[in-house]
Amino acid sequence: VPPHEGILLLLLLLPGPQVAPGMEDPTFPHPGESSQPPPRACPWRCSCPRDDTVDCAGLDLRLFPDNITRAARHLSLQNNQLQELPYNELSRLRGLRTLNLHNNLISSEGQHLPYAIATLSLSSNRLSYLPPSLPASLERLHLPCLLPSVAPLSLGSQILSPILSLTQNNLISKVPRGALSRQTQLRELYLQHNLLTDSGLDATTFSKLHSLEYLDLSHNRLASVPAGLPRTLVVLNLGRNHIRQVEAARLRGAKGLRYLLLQHNPLGASGLPARALRPLRGLHTLHLYGNGLDRVPLALPRRLRALVMPHNHVAVLGARDLAATPGLTELNLAYNRLASAHVHHRAFHRLRALRSLDLAGNQLTLLPAGLPVALHTLRLQRNQLRTLEPELLAGLDQLRELSLAHNRLRVGDIGPGTWHELQALQVLDLSHNELSFVPPDLPEALEELHLQGNRISSVGPEAFLGTPRLRALFLRANRLHMTSISAEAFLGLPHLRVVDTADNLEHVLV
Repeated sequence: VPPHEGILLLLLLLPGPQVAPGMEDPTFPHPGESSQPPPRACPWRCSCPRDDTVDCAGLDLRLFPDNITRAARHLSLQNNQLQELPYNELSRLRGLRTLNLHNNLISSEGQHLPYAIATLSLSSNRLSYLPPSLPASLERLHLPCLLPSVAPLSLGSQILSPILSLTQNNLISKVPRGALSRQTQLRELYLQHNLLTDSGLDATTFSKLHSLEYLDLSHNRLASVPAGLPRTLVVLNLGRNHIRQVEAARLRGAKGLRYLLLQHNPLGASGLPARALRPLRGLHTLHLYGNGLDRVPLALPRRLRALVMPHNHVAVLGARDLAATPGLTELNLAYNRLASAHVHHRAFHRLRALRSLDLAGNQLTLLPAGLPVALHTLRLQRNQLRTLEPELLAGLDQLRELSLAHNRLRVGDIGPGTWHELQALQVLDLSHNELSFVPPDLPEALEELHLQGNRISSVGPEAFLGTPRLRALFLRANRLHMTSISAEAFLGLPHLRVVDTADNLEHVLV
């Protein structure tokens, strides 16, 4: 088939190098990003992209660099071999606000830090306990993975404000009584990936933290929700603990909570009783990923906006199971045990604000009835769908993304007019079904069409006549060959940029 102007033939997608989320370092810009001339005084081999920034990272330095300007506010010394921090050098840098010492050889003993510092990174060093004499100005602290030989630690009485991070696989097993009683300005507390148990906390551990908004206790050994949670708390992460029962009494103090994460706790069928979350009247998002639940919890907070419940054992969705949460905009029930016969036709009736519905990985053989007309995203991949009836998609004129991948659909099972009312649909995924040709009468607004992994053996001249906005077309792993794609198939597609025809019976060049 002759090449079409403007089309990029895609045979293999190889992602380029990427930076993992959270690893970006905006404080220390790349030297090439600044058009300003370097400052006059800059330590040898270091770079000084701005008057207040000194970057000496990755130089294998064994000694602290001299000649650092007194105007420095941001200093990066990560990825070196420093063993100590000289008091004389650091005491000159009274305006230093950010100090990055990640991946050095610094121990806990005898280190002195500038009194005005706000952000300190000491991860991947040789610290065995919380450094003494931390600056009162500290706002962000990133501590390292402790040495394997260190015994479990107790959190001391350091004054840290307003953000304290004791994560990255420390060995904290207990927070002594009163250890945090003076941290009244603390806004964020990170204690994940430790060895905390119920006996390591008491009712006063968090009760004096009158400014606390974010508390992360995930990846510990807690068997219950901690007591004494402050009313200022907005986000509480208790994921991957040993919690078997959620008690309403433990949550009554946290009246301002908006995000509650309980994923991967062994709650089972009875661990979240009716009205357990009713004290949280302003709750916005509830994560119940992999908790062994067999039903949607009853009497959820009325203002809940996002209910995330994938990988549970939910097998029934009754007419009133979601009636208490009419304001839901996101509902995720993916990878449960829902069969079409056990999803009531009025299950979604009250969810008039729902924008995203994920029912992937269940046992559905039919599209659910009564889908909310405000839906933007509908995910039904990896079910057992064998037929599409236009009546069940009627009214979904706001739907933008529909995934039907990994089902058992054939072209003859897609009823006439199925796509007629999906006027806003931009992404349609029909990959890995049993289609023998491109389905007709596709939505005109379609921009991305996934048909890979089917049984398509030919593409006719009118296959995409009704989809002039198409930008990306995926036909990989079908039964196409050199002569089975019409030369006129891609005419009238001025926006088409990607056509993937790899892994067919013959090497197809479009």
